[in-house]
Amino acid sequence: MNKKLHNEDTDFLFDAILQLRTREECYQFFEDLCTVQELKALSQRLAVAKMLDDKCVYTDIESRTGASTATISRVNRSLQYGCDAYRMVFRRLDEKDEQA
Repeated sequence: MNKKLHNEDTDFLFDAILQLRTREECYQFFEDLCTVQELKALSQRLAVAKMLDDKCVYTDIESRTGASTATISRVNRSLQYGCDAYRMVFRRLDEKDEQA
């Protein structure tokens, strides 16, 4: 992880997020924490990452999510050269679906 992000405030944020237990609690917390646009941007990036991981092409991603090619490229760069956190989350979500 980027060492520039490591500080007490970020630790406090992540510790707070880890206390959330339900989707409804997430909605409530993130509605208080983020603007509508910030939350939509985060959701869009995650959707873009999932589509890229599923080997969708840029044009399909752009039309289905409304994301710009710049956003798609940034997310793709994270998938290719980042910390693999997107794939970790996708794998865990898949495992959860298989158990249900």
